[in-house]
Amino acid sequence: MNMTAIYEILVNRRYRDDEELSEPSLQEWTQQSRDMLAARKRGDLAFRDKDLRAAIDSYTECMDVGPEMVSGTVYVRRSCCHLMCGNLDAALRDAMQAQRQYPEWPLSLYMQAAALSKLGMHSQAMGMLIEASEMEGNHRKSSLILV
Repeated sequence: MNMTAIYEILVNRRYRDDEELSEPSLQEWTQQSRDMLAARKRGDLAFRDKDLRAAIDSYTECMDVGPEMVSGTVYVRRSCCHLMCGNLDAALRDAMQAQRQYPEWPLSLYMQAAALSKLGMHSQAMGMLIEASEMEGNHRKSSLILV
């Protein structure tokens, strides 16, 4: 499994599936949410710069400060960092958490497949890839219907 390719996709593509959910409302805009967003931004910058340990730490801080507002992207990116650092169980847990938050998001399934593959669970990884691919195909079909 080419983790560099997965990393490049996560850096170069902007996922928008969860953006509306990660923007706090005016009522929620507190010091806590500002701290959470600042930690997320530090994590995103560290992720972009491939400072994986700093990204993990910042994303963890983001989750600790504002767990109710953490987007699936944070879990997916931290999962990728964990995979690239060899923290395979943590990578799988984060990918599974992203799926719990956004069950219809194929990216979380792809990250689970990557973690399962690295863990040597190849048949489970293949099943996850098939499920992710089917989900992505369904998303594309529904997008075409709406256009």
